[in-house]
Amino acid sequence: MTTDAPDNAPDYKDTLNLPQTDFPMRAGLPKREPAWLARWQEMGIYDRLREKEGRERFVLHDGPPYANGNLHIGHALNKTLKDIVVRSHQMMGYDSPYVPGWDCHGLPIEWKIEEKYRKKGRDKDAVDVVEFRRECREFADHWVGVQRDEFQRLGITGNWADPYLTMAHHAEAVIAGEFLKFVENGLVYQGSKPVMWSPVEKTALAEAEVEYHDRQVDAVWVAFNIVRPVGTANDNGVVYEDIRWTGNAKVVIWTTTPWTLPSNHAICFGPDIKYGIYEVTGTPDECWVNVGDVFVIADKLASDALSAMRLDTDMWRYRSDVPQEQLAQIVCAHPLRGAEGADGEWDFDVPLLPGDHVTDDAGTGFVHTAPSHGDDDYQIGLKHGLPMTHNVEVDGSFREGLPFFGGQYILSRDGKKPGGANKAVIDKLVEMGALLARKRITISDAHSWRSKAPVIRLNRPQWFAAIDREVGDGQDTYGDTIRKRALTSIDKLVEWTPKTGRNRLYSMIEARPDWVLSRQRAWGVPLAMFTKAGAKPDDPDFILNDPAVNARILDAFEAEGADAWYQPGAKARFLGNDHDPDAYEQVFDILDVWFDSGSTHAFVLRDREDGTEDGIADVYLEGTDQHRGWFHSSMLQGCGTKGRAPYKAVVTHGFTMDEKGMKMSKSIGNTIAPQDIVGQYGADILRLWVAQVDYTADHRIGPEILKGVADSYRRLRNTLRFILGNVAHLDGVEPADPLEMPELERWVLHRLSELDEVVRDGYRRFDFSGVWTAIFQFATVDLSAFYFDIRKDALYCDGDSLRRRSALTVLDILHRRLTAWLAPILPFTMEEVWLERFPGDGSSIHLEDFPEPRPGWRDGALAEKWAKVRAVRRVVTGALEVARRDKVIGASLEAAPIVHIDGTTKALLDDLPFDDICIVSGITVTDAPAPDDAFRGEGSDGVAVVFAHAEGGKCLRCWKVLPDVGHHGHDGVCGRCDGALGG
Repeated sequence: MTTDAPDNAPDYKDTLNLPQTDFPMRAGLPKREPAWLARWQEMGIYDRLREKEGRERFVLHDGPPYANGNLHIGHALNKTLKDIVVRSHQMMGYDSPYVPGWDCHGLPIEWKIEEKYRKKGRDKDAVDVVEFRRECREFADHWVGVQRDEFQRLGITGNWADPYLTMAHHAEAVIAGEFLKFVENGLVYQGSKPVMWSPVEKTALAEAEVEYHDRQVDAVWVAFNIVRPVGTANDNGVVYEDIRWTGNAKVVIWTTTPWTLPSNHAICFGPDIKYGIYEVTGTPDECWVNVGDVFVIADKLASDALSAMRLDTDMWRYRSDVPQEQLAQIVCAHPLRGAEGADGEWDFDVPLLPGDHVTDDAGTGFVHTAPSHGDDDYQIGLKHGLPMTHNVEVDGSFREGLPFFGGQYILSRDGKKPGGANKAVIDKLVEMGALLARKRITISDAHSWRSKAPVIRLNRPQWFAAIDREVGDGQDTYGDTIRKRALTSIDKLVEWTPKTGRNRLYSMIEARPDWVLSRQRAWGVPLAMFTKAGAKPDDPDFILNDPAVNARILDAFEAEGADAWYQPGAKARFLGNDHDPDAYEQVFDILDVWFDSGSTHAFVLRDREDGTEDGIADVYLEGTDQHRGWFHSSMLQGCGTKGRAPYKAVVTHGFTMDEKGMKMSKSIGNTIAPQDIVGQYGADILRLWVAQVDYTADHRIGPEILKGVADSYRRLRNTLRFILGNVAHLDGVEPADPLEMPELERWVLHRLSELDEVVRDGYRRFDFSGVWTAIFQFATVDLSAFYFDIRKDALYCDGDSLRRRSALTVLDILHRRLTAWLAPILPFTMEEVWLERFPGDGSSIHLEDFPEPRPGWRDGALAEKWAKVRAVRRVVTGALEVARRDKVIGASLEAAPIVHIDGTTKALLDDLPFDDICIVSGITVTDAPAPDDAFRGEGSDGVAVVFAHAEGGKCLRCWKVLPDVGHHGHDGVCGRCDGALGG
């Protein structure tokens, strides 16, 4: 047993090589990070990196956020992921520039300016278009500045002095030029088909601009009288005789959009659905049907439909089935046919037509078909030559002159409530005896994500890009149409992270219709072309395709921006002396904003010095919503102008939810602003959260999660602080040769060699959580809890020993590698760690590359041996914990346990200082059988430990308990410490 040192014992504390560092445990990131940002800017680090010569270029092309508000947590996640990609590839030896960009056109900004006008009582349509566009430009410019500062505060590196803006003159010229390539290649046409239309915003919307919300609607069951039943001759003179059709027969449809009924021209039935004839035999007091009515309804839905008409099961009977071949012979009357005062508006026949889109999941099994108001309806109309009506105006009102309904609105002017259109139609159906039932139901319906108002399907003349028409540009390596090129690119040319992204975009491209290019707005790049006055859209010379005119347009856009299109005299200016201005119409629709962002590869990757040689990005990285957004539009645009996708890889991240897994919403109050996180914890904590999550799926953030991230950061910081405190003693110490180092140091070098491979591979595969986990586990488990714990004694107490020099050499190697590997994730902290070791005005970890791996460090046999050594050590430390818990000892250095193991394992330990490895003052390793009461750890077959106290005195310098303490020149120390003291 040992005794405490006497009061007059020498104090050897100052003789120890204790850690020396100013690196604080409390990071103080919120206050300190801005100084590092200022330092990097003053140093011009981004520009200095560009000066490194002979590097292969790796470019992540930035998907542009809208410049219309402060950053949210999704922005922070997105830009941090991109920054990790850029920084890691730069440090792996590439030239990896990053050009941030902003999407400056389109409804998000235009809508904000209109809101300002509405508050002031101004009419946007009464404002000069150039003035309006100027206000939009100023609004976008303001938010570009705000967001740029917020992105930089997150530590995002990039060419912030020269970002790309879709509203820049060159960008607008290129966007117009890319569109004119579509025109020149014969891909652009004017068509009339239903598009998603916002009556509130008065424009067509892309799928990416639509979100789905529940809302209440009126569902109605409507009777269409059969006017040519089976038994009468059809147009080909065929007669089907069938007595089942006697009586007042009606086909029953069901719809949740009664306002579309005035545009009905057909009824569709399902080719695989079974239909029956049902006769009303009784009615309740309040009912819109009559005894004797005969209805044709899908058998599966008949009971529900008749119940909706308030008919009990004893008030109707099933008469017979209806063969499919007979359904196709039925012709009905429009339910408003013969209405007094309609002037024959609806006096036409309504045929029954087969439609694969019809189901018997809800309704009646019959779908009323209005080709002007639905995608399936439109296709049926094309196939069967149905008329296309234009009953609804751009503001969502029925056209003036439409009997009974003219001027009625589908939605209120703010889009928050139904207008009068549905009620007017329903009331008229009641008057005509055509309404059988109505019911308020809740459906999931499309809404504009800006105005939050419902959208409708509306047939309007629009400009389209044909994706199945041959592209006349000769770039047919991957196909001769946009669709073929896109599908080939997805399968053959692009790597997908995660792999599910491939299937998602492939299915979208495979099934998508032609691209609606036009929007009826003011803030954007116009479809800069002219059409021949009086010509029809299918006339060969309808679109003016004159290279000289196009060149004048693009030159003007380059010099003045797209505002040139709206200046007085623009038509004559661009047509020049070659064409009569009176013979042409100027197109004022603007391009879909997705065409803008889809074209960014041309004016960023292709045209900038910091772009790519072939105009193709190495990677695009955005959220999963961009499969229908930027990934999608860039694919279509690139395939239309380059013949292939403008990217080689696509990385997709999920959405950020709150801690409970709920979608973040301001109305719920569960949002977390990145600015608040940075203010409380610092940007590095936010960045570390990004690195920790599985970004490929939806993920969570919240106060408790951030506390856990901060705790991980503190543990890592503690590891780094230990390294810094000890490498402070490196000056004047000769580095040790790795081949001469003790096995423990060579094992650490082996682990570094393994880790180098994991880190590089992880960064290449964009597996940032894998990189972080591997480094963090190494730092906290292999280093702090094992290697550092063992080597503290040698580092603090040894003299100029090989063991201490080896440890210091390894710590120096650890410092260089850990700071470099972690710099892409924690740029602020790793800069601090680097400068603690290598201060100087021109010094920065972000000017360094990952240190090259050392092949000689890899030693698989040594790693296998030390896995067994650590397993035995765990049993020993387990036994010591029991002794400490039972207060037999206070510290492990008071112990000298006996370890019983098999002979083979004993041979592994014979040449090792196993007492140092177990942090005890002495140890006995034997292959003798262990007593029954020996300690055996869980899963430690063949290892048993018998506790024993260390014999001797406690060294006043290293605290080991050894027999030789007090027998040397310096009082109260062991031989090792006496030597270190110069004894």
